[in-house]
Amino acid sequence: SSFLQERLRYMLLLLLLLHGTDSFYVPGVAPINFHRNDPVEIKAVKLTSSRTQLPYEYYSLPFCQPTKITYKAENLGEVLRGDRIVNTPFQVSMNVEKKCEVLCNFSNKPATLTVEQSKLVAERIREDYYVHLIADNLPVATRLEFYSNREEEEKKKEKDVQFEHGYRLGFMDGNKFYLHNHLSFILYYHREDVEENQEPTYRVVRFEVVPQSIKLEDLKADEKSTCTLPEATGSAPQEIDPSKENQLLFTYSVHWEESDIKWASRWDTYLTMSDVQIHWFSIINSVVVVFFLSGILSMIIIRTLRKDIANYNKEDDIEDTMEESGWKLVHGDVFRPPQYPMILSSLLGSGIQLFCMILIVIFVAMLGMLSPSSRGALMTTACFLFMFMGVFGGFFAGRLYRTLKGHRWKKGAFCTATLYPGVVFGICFVLNCFIWGKHSSGAVPFPTMVALLCMWFGISLPLVYLGYYFGFRKQPYDNPVRTNQIPRQIPEQRWYMNKFVGILMAGILPFGAMFIELFFIFSAIWENQFYYLFGFLFLVFIILVVSCSQISIVMVYFQLCAEDYRWWWRTFLVSGGSAFYVLIYAIFYFVNKLDIVEFIPSLLYFGYTALMVLSFWLLTGTIGFYAAYMFVRKIYAAVKID
Repeated sequence: SSFLQERLRYMLLLLLLLHGTDSFYVPGVAPINFHRNDPVEIKAVKLTSSRTQLPYEYYSLPFCQPTKITYKAENLGEVLRGDRIVNTPFQVSMNVEKKCEVLCNFSNKPATLTVEQSKLVAERIREDYYVHLIADNLPVATRLEFYSNREEEEKKKEKDVQFEHGYRLGFMDGNKFYLHNHLSFILYYHREDVEENQEPTYRVVRFEVVPQSIKLEDLKADEKSTCTLPEATGSAPQEIDPSKENQLLFTYSVHWEESDIKWASRWDTYLTMSDVQIHWFSIINSVVVVFFLSGILSMIIIRTLRKDIANYNKEDDIEDTMEESGWKLVHGDVFRPPQYPMILSSLLGSGIQLFCMILIVIFVAMLGMLSPSSRGALMTTACFLFMFMGVFGGFFAGRLYRTLKGHRWKKGAFCTATLYPGVVFGICFVLNCFIWGKHSSGAVPFPTMVALLCMWFGISLPLVYLGYYFGFRKQPYDNPVRTNQIPRQIPEQRWYMNKFVGILMAGILPFGAMFIELFFIFSAIWENQFYYLFGFLFLVFIILVVSCSQISIVMVYFQLCAEDYRWWWRTFLVSGGSAFYVLIYAIFYFVNKLDIVEFIPSLLYFGYTALMVLSFWLLTGTIGFYAAYMFVRKIYAAVKID
């Protein structure tokens, strides 16, 4: 029991450490200090909707425009995410209140939306679009207050506050569309400590908005472009009729409040948006289950193997008349090279490349270097790392290809560098054409695509060749037993030794371990949430590696005991079995959680899901393959073979 207590204490310590990684702030993003009256620039990022999955840029709708529109230079990750950060005409100054101000520059004349524009706005409202703005790099949030379902008398006191990213473009009532044309910005500042006689400095620590829809007649505007808001009760909302021209005023107000939130923890409200209790229990639960199962598996395998090896080595001494059975029988064929060794080694090379990339990205993100405040950093890092990890991919693929008696190393290297990236690029290109057709900002612009191609052929390809060359020249993996000239017969296999049954059986354990994280990752991708639990993700990744290796060893052991020596491809396929469950989960998520109805969003969802499943299969298959290969070499080295 003391051992168990130790284990539990150790695990709690580990989890506390992991939990502590969320709080400290990102290097490379310095705080900006403002004095009173300094302009605080408000920029627009994009419009998003989880119903259509198509982001649009801010000025695709007829909002008020500044005199000169300037787009921020963006990194690769932002472009791929569909962010188009642009300036807006909102005039906000630090700690200066504004009651109500008309936005467009011709003072009190209402803006007119043409029939076309009205149709477009109504369409976007129907599709549930949200507008995302940023002030000092902080995204805007809408506060949602609702009474938690506690006892009746407590209701009066307890309000639950949740935040929603961005603000709704408008709302529908029956068949009528209403646009949120008045924005009440609520900005919170933190007063910094300064010397006695210096001007106080402030930092922006939170950015909220209360969107309202107010009819043109109720907004009384004068020549100085100020306006008066109506009393809360008597005002009618601003309707947008898609069949005719509409006149309306875009207005805004600014309110500042002092806050105790330090600049370093200003992102916390955004990150604890959904569930506060981040399924601690289920994560610890899966950790315990996996450790338990893996312990049992290792014990069984080790004990059976010890017995096997002792028997095989003892048999030589007594007499050779005893009929051999089990995995020793296939020793002359177990290292016989499989069919298509080039494709196998290429896929495994890509798997190694993915493995290195994912490991480094999660580790760096866990240290807090890729927090959500540096937009697009995660995507950019992942892209570049995948390119640079080509060296390792090439090296492992080349060495394996040499071991499998391959000769054409140049062709093998080309295959490794182009097979998986080619499929990814192909799928993305086709999906991109559809997004282009919809004029969405989520479409990767042509120059970026060319840049990605140049990276692929200019960085990744030469690096893969380099790695492959060294891997191919290196000593091949030494196999402990010689392969016979003539392949032996494979006996009739039982039904449960079928490939598909194997895939179903092998996928359960690794999938069960990471199923909870998968839910968070999916909502981060498809519902515009932030994902930041990299500490947990790292833990889950380790568990995934452990469980994949074990399952694959067990499967290959059963297969060799059934005297079937064709394990190369089979191990690769079977270890990736959890990818099949990920696919099923993705379909379940699509049906139950997302309300996507149109064709193109569904196509996008399943296109990207296919990419995820393919990458996941390569990753888990590679982990399983290398574990099984090491295992097979170990057990055959332990037996005396005449």
